[in-house]
Amino acid sequence: MQENQNNNNAALRCGYVTLIGRPNVGKSTLMNHLIGQKIAITSHKPQTTRGQILTVYTDERGQIVFLDTPGIHESKNKLGEYMVKVATKTMEEVDLILWLVEPSTFIGQGEHMIIDQLRECGKQVILVINKIDTVDAADLQSFIDAYKKEMDYADIVTVSALKSENLDDLMQIIFDRLPYGDPFYDDEVLTNQSEREIVAEIIREKALRLLTDEVPHGIAVTVETMKTRKAAAPAKKKKSKHVHPPKKSANAASGPISVSNADGTPDLDAMLAALAGGAEDAANVDAADNIMDIEASIICERDSHKGIVIGKGGSMLKKIGSQAREDIEKMVGCRVNLQLFVKVRRDWRNDSLQMKNFGYNNPK
Repeated sequence: MQENQNNNNAALRCGYVTLIGRPNVGKSTLMNHLIGQKIAITSHKPQTTRGQILTVYTDERGQIVFLDTPGIHESKNKLGEYMVKVATKTMEEVDLILWLVEPSTFIGQGEHMIIDQLRECGKQVILVINKIDTVDAADLQSFIDAYKKEMDYADIVTVSALKSENLDDLMQIIFDRLPYGDPFYDDEVLTNQSEREIVAEIIREKALRLLTDEVPHGIAVTVETMKTRKAAAPAKKKKSKHVHPPKKSANAASGPISVSNADGTPDLDAMLAALAGGAEDAANVDAADNIMDIEASIICERDSHKGIVIGKGGSMLKKIGSQAREDIEKMVGCRVNLQLFVKVRRDWRNDSLQMKNFGYNNPK
């Protein structure tokens, strides 16, 4: 039996593949579409991905371990330095590199910096020209020719990650370039991220999508508690001649979104204003189902940013909590009571200790 298994594995292509590129070229979107699951968060804002995200794709051809990385950019703080270091360090650890670029004949300073790093690491590189749905097909060859002048590639593929164009071709090219060997993970594994890490990223994604350009780069999300409990059985209604208060609407919250001041003390006014965004009444869910109680904090750098995160009358915080709760419920398969706190940690992106507390540990 063992001999047959080894013979079967001898025909499998297995290896590590990283996605690198400038910020906002579509690395996370491409990885999510390649594996068929949304693991990495996405937004139209640059520098959405802050750390290395591992996902696994397995089929009869073998196994690809994808490593999504932050966009390579000019660092302006310690968090930026950490992000660039994650991306460049990952190049040394893989069998194959996917370099994502946008369809253009202009190759700027940022691209040339990546080219120098690719030459230095000496790994196989597949050039992936993404977002071809945004340009005329007749122009694609000019983009290919421009990048061909810069360096040699194992292959060049044009794709649209958003529209899933040419992704099957890209997957086959990746498998063809990987070494033969045994899978690194069981077939059922999709990612090495914990549920808590994914929850934090979901909340941050909603904040990125909803907040103005200035604020998102200065926020982090931490999950303090995640506990599952049985939902209480609904109490039997007693007949009464008294007039009862009106019922909550279907959009009212079953739990509060909470807010803290910079010193960690509760901001009661903001808590009351933000009430109703975290966990909505789920009338269609069986009361016997589980409920997951989650407490998480959105960290920002300034008091003025805190006000923006909360929004007028708690409206922005309610939107973030409501959208995040919906995605989290899909992931965990039960009702979620999400409570969000907003805290100020001044200039945390330049504080190594606070960065470590928020999960941004310098790669070795």
